[in-house]
Amino acid sequence: MYGLLGAIALIMLFPLFWLISTAFKSPSENIFQFPPQFFPTQPTFDNFIRVWQSLPFAQYLFNSTLVAGLTVILNLLFCALAAYPLARLEFKGRNIIFAIIVSTIMIPFQIVMIPLYILTVQLGLKNSYLGIIFPSLASAFGIFLLRQAFQGVPKELEEAARMDGCSELGIWWFIMLPAIRPALVTLAIFTFIGSWSDFLWPLIVIEQPEYYTLPLGVARLAGTFSLDWRLIAAGSVISIAPILLLFIILQRYIVKSDLGSGVKG
Repeated sequence: MYGLLGAIALIMLFPLFWLISTAFKSPSENIFQFPPQFFPTQPTFDNFIRVWQSLPFAQYLFNSTLVAGLTVILNLLFCALAAYPLARLEFKGRNIIFAIIVSTIMIPFQIVMIPLYILTVQLGLKNSYLGIIFPSLASAFGIFLLRQAFQGVPKELEEAARMDGCSELGIWWFIMLPAIRPALVTLAIFTFIGSWSDFLWPLIVIEQPEYYTLPLGVARLAGTFSLDWRLIAAGSVISIAPILLLFIILQRYIVKSDLGSGVKG
């Protein structure tokens, strides 16, 4: 079993390994030779230096960080506000509303892309950071994930807070959100990765280069360097390094926490 899982892991990691290897190869090395050369014979950082100096990658990095960070914050806020009443409050039509929200997961983004673009233009958000963030302010997946997490919080915590005179908003902020921290971190990771790697929507809504994110900047490398795959690989490594680091740091949160321990305390 471990051998099979190890083989699957190697297959999945091989494209990443090949990308990194190509990024460090010198111009004298043939990246398309057969049999393939897995490790560069003369490793060099020149590809990264050329990419960083030829295009404003620092601006692209700032744009992607700002957009992804704001997207995560706003998505967590709105999804948590929507998920809490759907999980803990009793009102007529609650299950119907939740079913409608979840059903939107099956709608491809390409179908709603044109109406979203028209709405973005009408709101004057084209060529702006908010225009990139706009479609990701909330997500059906996020509402579903947080609703399930809210439902797993013991009722004793909520009842104790009410007995102490805590308001509904206070229960949501001081009791519920800390109790579902692993789910919030999980949603934050998925939202950050989705926003960081999004190419199609920024390509549509952004025309001014000063608002380009890293995926658009990497796409510009193909024209700037006439398909020099070493430089494109170097730009790709720059773009994926932050999300790999983020995942490594926060992966321990992608587990189900023992919420029942809060009652014992």
